[in-house]
Amino acid sequence: MRVVFDTHVVVAGLVARGLCHELIEVHLPLHEAVLSPGLWDELLTTLEEKFGLGEEDLPFLALYRKHASWVEPPRLEAPISRDHDDRVLATAVAGKADLIVTGDEDLLILETFKGVEILTPRRFLEAHASSAPFD
Repeated sequence: MRVVFDTHVVVAGLVARGLCHELIEVHLPLHEAVLSPGLWDELLTTLEEKFGLGEEDLPFLALYRKHASWVEPPRLEAPISRDHDDRVLATAVAGKADLIVTGDEDLLILETFKGVEILTPRRFLEAHASSAPFD
């Protein structure tokens, strides 16, 4: 399954134990992550500014960058989300993603966008628990 993981989901999974950590550690490797330069830059900036962490501090980032399917999304014709930050949506469309995993209410309210389902981390884990390798 092709999945766009919102920056804040990845950050939460890297810096704290919990739901997002399980998602990143167990489920992300089982799916094809779709990534764009804009989302990658946002991820690195967030980790640096909020936690003082760089690529060299988190070996996961090298694997994520290497194994993700990279796309260069075009700008959407008009703003879609309430906060007008449509990078995640554009990446999902350009990458022909099946779904987006996010905690962003401005995206979740849409439920779907151009056939791409938008789920919270919890709903993703509930829907894909059988994908875990040690069930």
